[in-house]
Amino acid sequence: MSSPKVSSPKTSSPKASSPLSSPAPKGSEEEVLGQAYDTKLMLRLWTYVRDHGVLLAFALLLIPITVAFEIAQPYLLSVAIDVYITNHVTDGLGTLALVYVGFVIMQALCGYAQLYALQLVGQRSMHSLRLATYRHILTRRSAFFDRIPVGRLLTRMTNDIESINEMFAGGVVTLLADVVRLIAIVGMMLYLNVQLTLITFITIPALVILVRYARKLMRSSYRQIRVKLAAMNTHLQEHLSGIGIVQLFVREKATADKYDEINAEYREAYSGSIMADASMYAIVEAIGLISVAAIAWYSGATIGETGLTIGLVVAFIEYVNKFFIPIKDFSAKYAVMQSAMAAAERIVGLLDTKEEDAPMRTADASITGSDSFAVEFKDVKFSYREGEQVLKGLGLSVRPGEKVAVVGATGSGKSTLIKLLARLYETDEGAIFLDGQNILSLPAGELRRHVTVVNQDVFLFKGTIADNVRMGNPDASDDDVTDALRRIGAESVFKGSLADSQEENAVDIHLMIEDRGDNLSAGQRQLVAFARALVRDPKLLILDEATAHVDPKTESAIERGLDALMRGRTTLVIAHRLSTIANADKIVVLDHGVVAETGTYDSLVEDGGLFAQLQKSFSSHQSP
Repeated sequence: MSSPKVSSPKTSSPKASSPLSSPAPKGSEEEVLGQAYDTKLMLRLWTYVRDHGVLLAFALLLIPITVAFEIAQPYLLSVAIDVYITNHVTDGLGTLALVYVGFVIMQALCGYAQLYALQLVGQRSMHSLRLATYRHILTRRSAFFDRIPVGRLLTRMTNDIESINEMFAGGVVTLLADVVRLIAIVGMMLYLNVQLTLITFITIPALVILVRYARKLMRSSYRQIRVKLAAMNTHLQEHLSGIGIVQLFVREKATADKYDEINAEYREAYSGSIMADASMYAIVEAIGLISVAAIAWYSGATIGETGLTIGLVVAFIEYVNKFFIPIKDFSAKYAVMQSAMAAAERIVGLLDTKEEDAPMRTADASITGSDSFAVEFKDVKFSYREGEQVLKGLGLSVRPGEKVAVVGATGSGKSTLIKLLARLYETDEGAIFLDGQNILSLPAGELRRHVTVVNQDVFLFKGTIADNVRMGNPDASDDDVTDALRRIGAESVFKGSLADSQEENAVDIHLMIEDRGDNLSAGQRQLVAFARALVRDPKLLILDEATAHVDPKTESAIERGLDALMRGRTTLVIAHRLSTIANADKIVVLDHGVVAETGTYDSLVEDGGLFAQLQKSFSSHQSP
């Protein structure tokens, strides 16, 4: 095959900046808090809410209706006192009482319907947001996960989305309802008596100052809460994931002490929020009582002279109490909104991360050709971090159906070569061609349907053996799964550990696998990975130290299956085992990111170069 005449584009490095990779002040993005209400963020969230706009409109429509039933109750009470009770009139009082009870019931029913509708909108919208976030994360490349810890992503998809969900029940819509309620109350108070309304509003300047101070205090406290919570989650994620190391080095007490320290700091961070909440509640309660006392004093001195009546004063006191209720709850609602906006900012930042694709990428490109592919690396350069180049102009050609072993010392670039070929990362310079096409012209999904990688560390999901094998081909039947397991020699390894097998050499494909395959040995997990690759029927097979965890007896059992798996396919093998290296059609020796030697096993040994030195090292490690 002639060399493809395609220029080698310089693609964007995986180290490109993103909203999540930019460092936050003091080294923690959790310290950056936005406003308690951000219009741009709300518009972004609206894209997940608008599909449920009818239900949201119904909930919003119920707000003035619910408020109307609530505001009418004190007025009915004043009428009952002034018209009926003070005049000793009983005719019609029962009807008025029934109307009052009816208003109370209607307020409760409307409030229930409003809250139910809001919760339903929130749950459905967050379902869409959670799914969109998960799908977005699934399409990111490895460089993305190098920048962002998995624990932080879990926090985004759980805590942060739940914070946004709480906004629907106790945040923005509830604040809107409070505004409508306060306007309605003020309107009724002005309608009933201007003088008493002005007396009530004497306390408003003090309330404004209090709210501004409390908001500032809560914002500072909430910032500390987020920082300490992030530190606590990070500690838990790291040490629970590495619990084996903690126990092996007897670090349980030290780890618990460190967690106790972080936990104490988290508790102390909450003290400011608790103090602000408690202080505001108590002060607003006191201001409300002062307003009631002022109304009682003024009414006692002027009742009967300025048109004031007992019923009017009672109604006014009721309205004053209702007026201060939402203000007392302000701190809790502000905290909900602050949390929701901070969470929304982080979620939007996550959703806005983009994969840098080469300009030549076309969505309709596809691979066609034979059962195996040619592979060519042309002057490929790559670095995980700026200034630390791993591949330094690597050039490599593999013919269709050829079995090529790639060897080299640790850090020579062997695994990096595979990651670039599967487009888990993008090259900094140079190009990689698959069957004559630059892989950057192919959608990643199309490329990976024909390229299968079997890694050294096999990851199995909770489920059956068949479920895990079908990761390679969801359409594989039970017979296909069983045949793949038998072809790679699984029956000889799994038998004896499967008590329920009906046949002597049967492989129970419905055997349940625990989390990460903990109930299987390393060799058994590797066999499942081989079967997974076999049912996928790839045109390019990559084995990355795939037999490293297989004992010699198991390796002998699966040798026949591996030969069947590699037959007729282009295969790249990264291995240290002599049996695998010796059987390769060609061996490529990497050294510091470039190809140092190329040849057959015998020719490279005879040359006495770098491979011969590595071969001696391999032999010494594998000697009994």
